[in-house]
Amino acid sequence: MLERMKYLVDLLNEYSDAYYFSNAPVVSDAEFDALLDELKALEEASGVVLPNSPTLHVGGNVPAGFQPHTHLNRLWSLDKVRTEPELLDWEERCERYAGNGSQLEFVLEYKFDGLTINLTYDHGKLVQAATRGNGVVGEGILAQAMTIRSIPKTVPYKGRFEVRGECYMRLSVLKELNASGVEQLKNARNAAAGAIRNLDPKVTAARRLDCCCYNVGYIEGKRFETRREMYSFMEENGLPVSDYRFFGSMEQVLSELRKMPEKRSQLDFLIDGMVIKLNDIRLFEEMGFTDKFPRGEIAYKFPAEELTTTITDITWEVGRTGKLTPLAHVEPVDFMGVTVRKATLNNYDDILRKNVGVGSRVLIRRSNDVIPEILKSVDEHEPLNPVAIPEFCPACGAKVERRGVHAFCTNSLSCTPQIVGRLEHFASRNAMDIDGFSEKTALLLVDAFGLKTIPELYELTESSFSGLPGFGEKKAHNLIEAIEKSKDCRLEAFLFALGIPNVGSKSAKDLATRFGSFDAVRKASREELTAIPDIGEIVADSIVSFFADEHIEAQIERLLELGVHPHEAEAIAQNDFVTGKTFVVTGTLERMGRKEIEDLIASLGGKAAGSVSKKTDYVVAGENAGSKLDKAQQLGIKVLTEKEFFDAIGE
Repeated sequence: MLERMKYLVDLLNEYSDAYYFSNAPVVSDAEFDALLDELKALEEASGVVLPNSPTLHVGGNVPAGFQPHTHLNRLWSLDKVRTEPELLDWEERCERYAGNGSQLEFVLEYKFDGLTINLTYDHGKLVQAATRGNGVVGEGILAQAMTIRSIPKTVPYKGRFEVRGECYMRLSVLKELNASGVEQLKNARNAAAGAIRNLDPKVTAARRLDCCCYNVGYIEGKRFETRREMYSFMEENGLPVSDYRFFGSMEQVLSELRKMPEKRSQLDFLIDGMVIKLNDIRLFEEMGFTDKFPRGEIAYKFPAEELTTTITDITWEVGRTGKLTPLAHVEPVDFMGVTVRKATLNNYDDILRKNVGVGSRVLIRRSNDVIPEILKSVDEHEPLNPVAIPEFCPACGAKVERRGVHAFCTNSLSCTPQIVGRLEHFASRNAMDIDGFSEKTALLLVDAFGLKTIPELYELTESSFSGLPGFGEKKAHNLIEAIEKSKDCRLEAFLFALGIPNVGSKSAKDLATRFGSFDAVRKASREELTAIPDIGEIVADSIVSFFADEHIEAQIERLLELGVHPHEAEAIAQNDFVTGKTFVVTGTLERMGRKEIEDLIASLGGKAAGSVSKKTDYVVAGENAGSKLDKAQQLGIKVLTEKEFFDAIGE
């Protein structure tokens, strides 16, 4: 069971990175959600949640090229349902929270298929715009947002507030742009995402994007009791909002959802479902949040589109760990204007289970993503050209070996895709953060210089790039400067950069916090590692095995010799009042923002939670604290003012 969970975690994280980081989804929503549901079921059955499980976080990381922006309030993802019975189950949960036979009112909105944007206004002006990122930190894209005409640059309300929306391209605009011959865009969703994430605002402006706002996540000096009040506020301030409707019963909501397939085809923009929210914001807040989702709203996803096509080839792609992943190439098939030519297969067992081979007619499903899932073969016979696991690596010719459900290239020393992948990972933002380093750069270094190990990166000089196409004097200087700068790094970043199996950025931070120094981490025993919360036996074994490998040890020593210096982690300050206790921070605060106080609590050894429960020790309440304060009083939890909190911690 643990092996299957580990496999699902790795796979889902790969898919998430492709979707959120690269704007290049490799699987459909349906396949991703099915795998995520399977992982949730295994976690529930085993009681184990791996530290890098996608059930613990939202979205992706911030790509290079934009300045990180910390949202004033967290941006949540949405839980999903696909059937009416599932939606009725959600309604029942809402009713249980409401109690006393309360009559619920619902809001129904479009679920746009675009890119999330978070706008910040202060003193009546648009002062920041950001992508969702991982929900806490996004990419600052103010220059790009300023080119979108439907986003107001000034508003009447002078207090500081954040409003969340969706950037999208109208289908009519997509058609016009493609007809103009200036550029050929594949689909509206990717065109919008590409425009927002383009460093040149002129490109954003040329794409003629639109925006629709649907939630005020943070506001100073004001409180909304209902969604009606919130939407009225947005409209009064000139913020673009889409059609939204209020319904007094779930039956009315369901009746409207049944009409949507016909209405959807008449819209001038892409949607992949509808969003149902509670109108009562106090009830919404009382229901609280899971690790990823608010409980008081949910997405109703439309059925995926399904067509048939033929597999023309199945190739095997090599990743940085040496894992070979099968990729199906299919006869082009059109899904509402999106031409699909490829589909990812999970592994060899997936090929056998779906009974596919080269030449097979297959049922293919797409849920508003570019790359779909192959459901099964529609042929009544066995594949005429069955596929076997390659005996030799398609990239380097080395022997391939089977490990569980996966196949791996055994040549970790000179297999180009593996080396390129490791270099790219090592240089990434959450790792050594080498500015300007990309997959293209890694491939060039491997091809031009024959780089085979990461330490060789630190042996390059500006003269190494002399005469190399695409590398002028300035570009070479900037890259060498960035490589040199990366030597002075945080311990958790270095641990993540090393690519220890099963160790993501969170686990790397946990290791750095627990052991303090790199030397202590690599000498840690299995027992010491498993004593850390969220580090289980699988992760501990991976860490011990990694540092026991002589080849890896030699590369690490060479990195240290070349001047790479991972700083010792700062120890968490212990505060008698805070350590080991759980706090909820709510309302408008004066001395610090809510997020800053939550970070302070974590730095002093406490835990900052998002909702009030019996496990909460204290609630720190500012002005307009709302339902969290009410619940704390109902449960008899001690409530502190901002001043009382700072007095208690001695600051």
